[in-house]
Formats: sequence, C-alpha cells, structure tokens
Amino acid sequence: MEKFSIGSISVPDSSTPLFIAGPCVIENRAMALQTAEELQRISQQEGVRFIFKGSYRKANRTSGSSFTGIGDTEALEVLAEIRQSYNMPVITDVHETKDVTLAARYVDVLQIPAFLCRQTELLVAAGESGLAVNIKKGQFMAPEDMVLAADKVVQTGNRRVMLTERGSSFGYHNLVVDFRGLAKMAESGYPVLYDATHSLQLPGAGQGVSGGERQYVMPLARAAVAAGVDGLFFEIHPDPPKALSDSTTQVALADFGTMVKQLLHLYRCVHTLHSL
Repeated sequence: MEKFSIGSISVPDSSTPLFIAGPCVIENRAMALQTAEELQRISQQEGVRFIFKGSYRKANRTSGSSFTGIGDTEALEVLAEIRQSYNMPVITDVHETKDVTLAARYVDVLQIPAFLCRQTELLVAAGESGLAVNIKKGQFMAPEDMVLAADKVVQTGNRRVMLTERGSSFGYHNLVVDFRGLAKMAESGYPVLYDATHSLQLPGAGQGVSGGERQYVMPLARAAVAAGVDGLFFEIHPDPPKALSDSTTQVALADFGTMVKQLLHLYRCVHTLHSL
C-alpha cells in the first residue's frame, strides 16, 4: 500500500490507527474548541494524532427544517482556528464542485459524502484541489466498486485517497456492516477506515430525523480493528442528546479517551500478530 502524509500524520501507520473525530456539524465555536481541546489532551496522553472532523454545512438532512449550519464562512473559520491553535489537521464534507474551492482554503482533507461517492465532477474537483480525499462508501455501493471512485481522484494526479466504510442499506431505516467489505476495499491498495458512528444510524427512522444504536459503537469498532482497518472515524459531542445532528449516534466526549485507549491497544496487538 502506498503511504502518504496529512500534515505530520503518516497514512497508514502500523503503530497507530488514523483517528478522525469531531462533531457532526459545527454548531458553535465554543463547542468545537472544547472538542478539539479534549482531542489534544487524548493525543498527548495516548501518543496518537487526530484529524478534527466537522461539517461546515449539512446538505443532507432528513427534514428540510433540520439544522444545517451557522454559516459557511463562519464554520470554516472555526475549523481553520482549530487547525492553527491545536496544530491539528481538519476535514470537512463537500457536496458540490463549488464547495471544493471554498473549503480547500481552510482544511487539510476533503470528504466525499456516501450518497455522492459516484459523483464524478465532485471527485475530480476534490482531486484537483491537491488535498487528501476521504471517500465514504455509499450505502448502495458494493465495496469492490469503490476502487472506481478512488480512481477518479487518482486520475487527477492526486494519490492521497482514503476509503471509508459506513454501513449498507438493509431494508428501510436500517444499516448493516459486512466486514468482508473492509478486506475487499483494502484489496484496492487504498487505506481503509471504518466509520463507527454513521454505521449505526437508522436513516430516517426518527420521525423526521435519523435514529441510531450508539450502544454498538465499540463492539463494531473493535471488530473493524481486528479485521485490519487503517483508521477509525467517530462523531463525538460534549452532550450527544442535545446535538443538533446525529444525536443518537454521536459518542460522548467524556467517554472518548477510554475508547481510544482500548482501540489503540487492540490495533497494536493486531499488527504484532500480522508481523509474526
């Protein structure tokens, strides 16, 4: 697998998984900085590095009345402040080609949402930005087909591409994770991440909002590490029940340090076994 860097973070790294973590959406500056400060504390304590995640705008909501953001520029400036103040790379979603030009001025990684993973013009624009690109696997996509999405980015000359599993549609209002898919995507040669919180959504199952099954986050995250993923993605929040998006799946900020410690230990055990 070809390695690349995001800031000072090497992807992949056999000694530590790549952790992407942060709130679903930038709700306000204070909450985002509180989250970044805790990530910095965990980083120093456990010797891991984080990419801070925060959507500057939520373009895909179940209901038209749902919260979408505090304003594009204001939210992106919060991400840029975290990037500078905490020396932490940042990632955000883009939904249209025009979003790429705007967001690329503030962040280190562009993320392609799952429902847009086949959108050729968006993938090409993201690749042409020169930034690293994380492509979420569509809930409707076969894992082996994700190499075609990645190739659209690579054809621009940008090889810094990651693929992220986030569950597959299983009937209405339900997602399942087929762990064979992690191995199939890894065969593409691109780093593979597991989205531990979105994979447990119950899309549209909450009367105008998505439901979720947060109690299964750690069992499935451990399974993904055991299956050999290169990194993990979490949405975290200081007070998940009050979150303005994904309130049923975001992990409580106070619990996240313990989770990172456990997953880091498991990751190193797995890689020790692979080296025997």
